Amino acid sequence: MPRVLLLATTTGYQTRAFAESAERLGVELVYATDRCDVLEDPWQDHALPIRFHDETSALAAILDAARRRPIDGVLAVGDRPTVIAALVLERLGLPGHPPSAAMAARNKLLTRERLRDAGLPVPPFVRAHVSADPRALAGSLTFPSVVKPLALSGSRGVMRVDNEAQLVESFSRLRALLQAPDIRAGRGDADDMALVEGFIEGCEFALEGVMNHGALHVLALFDKPDRLDGPFFEETIYVTPSAAPSPTQQAIAEGVSRAARALGLCHGPIHAECRVNDRGVFVLEVAARPIGGLCARALRFGKGDGFLISLEELLLRHALGEASGEWEREPLASGVMMIPIPRRGVFRRVAGIDEARRVAGVDDVQITARADQTLVPLPEGASYLGFIFARASGAREVEHALRVAHGRLDFTIDPQVPVVQSRNG
Repeated sequence: MPRVLLLATTTGYQTRAFAESAERLGVELVYATDRCDVLEDPWQDHALPIRFHDETSALAAILDAARRRPIDGVLAVGDRPTVIAALVLERLGLPGHPPSAAMAARNKLLTRERLRDAGLPVPPFVRAHVSADPRALAGSLTFPSVVKPLALSGSRGVMRVDNEAQLVESFSRLRALLQAPDIRAGRGDADDMALVEGFIEGCEFALEGVMNHGALHVLALFDKPDRLDGPFFEETIYVTPSAAPSPTQQAIAEGVSRAARALGLCHGPIHAECRVNDRGVFVLEVAARPIGGLCARALRFGKGDGFLISLEELLLRHALGEASGEWEREPLASGVMMIPIPRRGVFRRVAGIDEARRVAGVDDVQITARADQTLVPLPEGASYLGFIFARASGAREVEHALRVAHGRLDFTIDPQVPVVQSRNG
């Protein structure tokens, strides 16, 4: 039985989806994670405890396990494990993204520098320590600009600033965010740095793909119909296939392919984000991993015989040496809404789930927030209330179904009451 190592920072849906796909394929899946204590049965017996913030010890532990029981493929879920996954692939002599490429893809500054050096369009950017006086930076910036932490993923900590006062406020918020326990736990040199770059106007797209020995295979191009113009950049709806004109889609694919080569990414899954305007395609990032969490449920693939597989199964096949080129996304349009957190507070309940699921085109509604959980919106937050999935004959119908279903959900979020310390403690 072939064995695939899955490096995962999460124990949620995507972990289970890989397990289910592995079982269908007759593949043994072994987890390398720093969350073994919360893994559910039956996966605990197949988990390898590592520490993602200590790449040297993690690599040693994985290679020691591989000597006892050989590993035939490696996949990473989330940004943190990508460098370790690349190191393991390199040491085992398996094809994959080089460690230097995975490291560059994980760091916003290195990404900007490599894309600039390769002649790709990038906004003007400067690096700054979060303890720096942002007023000293203001004279060298053009507004609007965007402040980004170097090492956080998604849109966490990303803020648009239109003037010096907002720049000062954003640095204060970013300094406070970087003191959060979950960030300090895996602290590295990049965690105290920020990138300030020019705001890029235009429409935003996401590209899901696989690199096959240097060649990009586009699995899906997602439109993001909600404008992401700030002040924060919370993503909501992904819909595919894209409604962009064919020349625009080709330009996006070529831009992402060039960006992947500039970073050194050559074999394995990638997830790219880009903005398009009349000046061209601006690649924001090319991550050395697949789309995260439940969003992967919006993707299914076939070979023309009507049999469809999940993204997780496609990636397991690719990790074991199967080229991805014969697989194409299903004929139906599909999409996902990442249900945004409207305000800070304590989540109590949600009503209307059954009504939302009955909307034509809606596949499912999954609420991932837990009762009594404290909800934190962007830019400090790093989660959603849940996800809505839809499929239909066209992308417009999918978008409509997602919006109607979301409108039928009624969330109860109580204000968070601050704790008042008495004189006696």
